[in-house]
Amino acid sequence: MQRLLYILLFATFLSCTNNGGNSSYDYSGEEMTAIPEDQIEKLDSENGTDVNVNENIERKLIKDGRVEFETNNLSETRKIVLDATEKYNAYVSSEQEYKYSEKINITLVLRVPAEKFDLLLQESTQGVKRFDNKEVHVMDVTEEFLDIQARLKTKKELEYRYLALLKQAKDVSDILEIEEKMGQLRSDIESIEGRMKYLQSQVRFSTLTVSFYETVPNSVSFGNKFKYGFKNGWENLIWFFVGLINIWPFIIIIAGSIWGLIVYRRNRREKKKSS
Repeated sequence: MQRLLYILLFATFLSCTNNGGNSSYDYSGEEMTAIPEDQIEKLDSENGTDVNVNENIERKLIKDGRVEFETNNLSETRKIVLDATEKYNAYVSSEQEYKYSEKINITLVLRVPAEKFDLLLQESTQGVKRFDNKEVHVMDVTEEFLDIQARLKTKKELEYRYLALLKQAKDVSDILEIEEKMGQLRSDIESIEGRMKYLQSQVRFSTLTVSFYETVPNSVSFGNKFKYGFKNGWENLIWFFVGLINIWPFIIIIAGSIWGLIVYRRNRREKKKSS
């Protein structure tokens, strides 16, 4: 058991000191032998993630943009944006419409292939003379991406070593201990792979938020307020009667008490006059 713990610690140490090497090592018998790279690549392919770090580094950029402007025709502008979205193989991630007292606003969140971001931005805003807001942000995540690749490669190499040790283990306690460490390692690997897939998605598809609005004339705004006021007054009247219906027993009791009090006082006054 103690010998196996030393092996596990030694395997972990090698994995931490061999991030940039071309070969990996595994414990087999009494000596450390090289793990074939194709075995590591096989494990990577089975998990659907390529963790090879290329010498020619390709920059990983996340582009995000937002524009806001006024339009004279909401439906026409929306059609222009959606046509451009379809033309450049983008898609609408979300659409929201807000109605204020003086304007109606539509916001479209678009996801577009990164190489077509500028084309979509240009075509979806054609004819716009003035922007209330226009901003484009580019975030370089190359360093984080390479760090994740290196960490993932190290974790997978260590997982391969644990698999080899598991085949050699004979005691139940040794097997359970190795499986526990492999479970923790697998959780780390899945977490790293999740982050990598998120970054890859953000790099492949840029985000463009297009927000446009149409100003509502004051006369129409006043008419809407009058209409809503009349509607709210009618609804409040209905709710008033509904409330009365809900408390009708109490109304009868109170009305009966008041009527009884009036009759009692009337009788007393009549008795006083007669006497």
